[in-house]
Amino acid sequence: MPDTSPTTIAAVRYLNAVPLIQSIDKWSGCRLTTAAPAQIAEMVLDSTADLGLISLIDAARYKDQLAIVPCSMIGCDGPTLTVRVFSKVEPSSITKVHADTESHTSVVLADLVLRELHNTTAEFVDCDIRSSQLNTPDSPETVLMIGDKVITNSPTQTDYPYQIDLGEAWKTMTGLPFVYAVWMCKADRAQDPQIHLAGAMLERVYRRNRLRLDHLVAAEASHRGWPTDLAKEYIGQLLRFDVDDRARQAAELFLAKAAAAGLVEPANPAWIEYAPVSVN
Repeated sequence: MPDTSPTTIAAVRYLNAVPLIQSIDKWSGCRLTTAAPAQIAEMVLDSTADLGLISLIDAARYKDQLAIVPCSMIGCDGPTLTVRVFSKVEPSSITKVHADTESHTSVVLADLVLRELHNTTAEFVDCDIRSSQLNTPDSPETVLMIGDKVITNSPTQTDYPYQIDLGEAWKTMTGLPFVYAVWMCKADRAQDPQIHLAGAMLERVYRRNRLRLDHLVAAEASHRGWPTDLAKEYIGQLLRFDVDDRARQAAELFLAKAAAAGLVEPANPAWIEYAPVSVN
């Protein structure tokens, strides 16, 4: 008998995911759950979720266990705005970074940027950025922050005069876009019709939402603490959501660079190529 259980989709809570998941609850066969980026890979692997919006680096950290469903992504092609290093010292003098525990990919990206653009190797220390007192004399020298809190709770320019937008830094390094997160499933479900249907539905949801981005952003920005005009620029101009050939090239280069630096095991991302599925 066919599996009639709901498909559980796990996504992040940030504004950047709104174009990918808004109104997905209208699909009666779907159940949406949200979590921090760093938690979603485990949710997929332990079958708490069927499909998850997972940090790209986890494709290498869970080598051969995850496969990418290229229906949409969260990425950029230049500045990201919400993935930033804040420092009291010049980037070439950074030796320790207190890093947001919510993301795996951004930590590796920051490490690579410091090595390649600033010729320094830093120690990364997990830190709950939300509870840190960033504007006090004993605040960390350098912090990596991701997500909406970069806008709503970032340190002052006076306290942290040096900032690195990691998406912009990657573009400088490679000339390519950057991929922060993509939809993934367990590798052994790569041919599962339920996964293919979910991928087709997620793609359709995104295609519809991108036609009404201004409306979606205006509705979401205020209660998330974002200025509406900045949110529209962020979603409508800075971010990229289509998994095109350049995005695939960028994803593979990032994983290769991370492996060459000894930050992960070498891994070739497994891309699912599924046929169009009717999602009436």
